[in-house]
Amino acid sequence: MKCVSLERYFELYYDEEHKTFLFPVEKARVIENEIELCGYFCIITSEKMTAKEASDLYKSRDASEKLFRGDKSYLGNRSLRVYSDESASAKIFIEFIALIIRNKIFTNLKEEMKSLDKRPNFMTVPTAIKELEKIEMVRQLDNVYRLDHAVTAAQKIILKAFGIDVSYVKYKANEISDTLKK
Repeated sequence: MKCVSLERYFELYYDEEHKTFLFPVEKARVIENEIELCGYFCIITSEKMTAKEASDLYKSRDASEKLFRGDKSYLGNRSLRVYSDESASAKIFIEFIALIIRNKIFTNLKEEMKSLDKRPNFMTVPTAIKELEKIEMVRQLDNVYRLDHAVTAAQKIILKAFGIDVSYVKYKANEISDTLKK
């Protein structure tokens, strides 16, 4: 009986008569070749792109994989805490959609950062979301909803990554206010 996975790195000797494993001999050159490859990786893609584009795409997907790992670790996804297969499927589907949205946010922010002179610390996904959450509407004394504060410079840069400017934010705020009046 031979162990296929070890044969690449060791010459394995067996006692054929008694069908027992005797000892291994290390294939030093094979192991050295493997060690020389440590720290290098290869990305193969069917899309035509530069090495940098492939690396950036890989890194953005790596972030998504880390989110799934974080979900398992921190949110208790090892036990989904649902009572039916349908609920489990729905939860996983929603997580998948959330990761697609997160990846789109990541990609847009990264593209916008290329046009900036410096690398602001608010252009990460979690920080950008927190920054945009500060855009709030409040009901004023005249029962009209308005933006609570002016849109900040950081928020303008983040919104620009999604093709949104301040005038559009104000337009949507007015639209929401009109809907709430009804």
